[in-house]
Amino acid sequence: MNENLWVYAPTAGHTPDADLTGYRVDASDGHIGKVDKHSDEVGSQYIVVDTGIWIFGREVLLPAGTITAISHEDKTVQVSRTKDEIKSSPEFDKDKHLGDPHYRDQLGGHYGSGH
Repeated sequence: MNENLWVYAPTAGHTPDADLTGYRVDASDGHIGKVDKHSDEVGSQYIVVDTGIWIFGREVLLPAGTITAISHEDKTVQVSRTKDEIKSSPEFDKDKHLGDPHYRDQLGGHYGSGH
């Protein structure tokens, strides 16, 4: 598994302690939602996106390695995956999955393959 998937790329524009909550999230082919929560824990960095009505109120977890750019000025986060890739990601349940290594492995397989 690609461990770099769980770390912000040096070029992403992430700054430690920055609060991304509420930032608009755009996939490579369009808007997908807003950041609901994020983690800066070393080796386990990610954002949780509230997709609103786009996927019927479902939340999705995106590893930090999928983020290509963060604009604090525009309050936007760009991710390097398509809407379809994100829509087909393993189901996220914040009560079960935030500390679940099995779920993290599933995401690593989903987002890490072919990228």
